[in-house]
Amino acid sequence: MALDQSALLEVLDALKAVEVDDRIRQAAQTIYQALIEAELTSVIGAAPNQRTPERLTQRNGHRARLLATTAGDLELRIPKLRAGSFFPRCWSGAAGSTRPCSRW
Repeated sequence: MALDQSALLEVLDALKAVEVDDRIRQAAQTIYQALIEAELTSVIGAAPNQRTPERLTQRNGHRARLLATTAGDLELRIPKLRAGSFFPRCWSGAAGSTRPCSRW
């Protein structure tokens, strides 16, 4: 069933009232953070607080970084390591913007 123009305008007004942009930004931030943590788990060979013989190093806190996306600026926590360094593959770094994420 197709909505007429007045019904579409009402839907648009309702969406503006609940700040959908904030929901999209929060969802994008949650997804990026989960991907960063999953990539780190793969890199070091162990999940947080997990002991494995394959483990290469340990997590050592996080550093805050802003990522500019089409959904808006996202505040992400980039994990630090006790030995070595880690930066997500899908982040260009200095400019704080993304490049195509074909690896994730």
